Amino acid sequence: MKERRNLEVCVERWPIRGQFTISRGSKREAVVVVATIRDGAFEGRGECVPYARYGESVEGVMQAIEAYAPAVAKGLGRTELQILLPPGAARNALDCALWDLEAKIAGRSAAELAGLAPLHAVETALTISLGSPDEMAARAREASRYSLLKLKLGGEADEERLAAVRQAVPHARLIADANEAWRRPNIERLLAAARDAGVELIEQPLPSGGDDTLEHVAHVVPICADEAVHDRTSLPAIARRYDAVNIKLDKTGGLTEALATAHEARGLGLKIMVGCMVATSLAMAPALLLAQAADWIDLDGPVLLKRDRVPGLAYASGTVTPPPATLWG
Repeated sequence: MKERRNLEVCVERWPIRGQFTISRGSKREAVVVVATIRDGAFEGRGECVPYARYGESVEGVMQAIEAYAPAVAKGLGRTELQILLPPGAARNALDCALWDLEAKIAGRSAAELAGLAPLHAVETALTISLGSPDEMAARAREASRYSLLKLKLGGEADEERLAAVRQAVPHARLIADANEAWRRPNIERLLAAARDAGVELIEQPLPSGGDDTLEHVAHVVPICADEAVHDRTSLPAIARRYDAVNIKLDKTGGLTEALATAHEARGLGLKIMVGCMVATSLAMAPALLLAQAADWIDLDGPVLLKRDRVPGLAYASGTVTPPPATLWG
């Protein structure tokens, strides 16, 4: 096959509005890696976020992507990519770039190529960073135009955080993410506090690999796997412990596997949450295909940034609209 495609990889830094804090720490900028595949007049892009929690680094992800430049030049396809690269950020950037390129060459939307109906706007949560109970309550009040809020929790003082936010926004829908910060001795007490605060869903309360306790406690609030699940191969081991799964393209290694993971999760009786890292609209756009049939959606990454790509996704009071073709897909 004639070599006509070329691959470019770059690192971009996008300042965060204020500070983004979870149980594992804080950051003030989103560092993303963008893969661009060019084929004649056509260009496809994919964005990923390397995540240290999964053993990734910016340099390592860039090198992993760049290593596939010769294969891309020879026409690497998404099916072959799933075999060659493991799930993770590097494969996500390449997979989404290939989806975008295919859509542009075909003159059809990525949704159509995936066998989906035309995309519609969806409701996304707005994330409230981890802070003191008073700080989180104040941020929740400021975000009152959003009907769905996602609270970052940290273990100690979570009961107070939940109660303070509920008092501040009595009519908001709430979901919460502990990011593995809870421990076995207090799991039942904290789940009860979440129930009393009217929380709809708790993400990853216990550390991945130490979550077998979840099989033996009452799920008074539905529990969602996040760090415990990456792709389809992770699902059988956690299906008895969780009620839902948070699917992120940076974990599955792209849209191709994310769609397959969602299908298999449904077959196991799990509900679906579509999540994201803090990143730009280019990273969110492919996830909107997955979000069309999700039970909870958390694609607010660009809202947390000081600025976004132009063009980017349009956000209005918690609703996000499908991407323009000039952005992705």
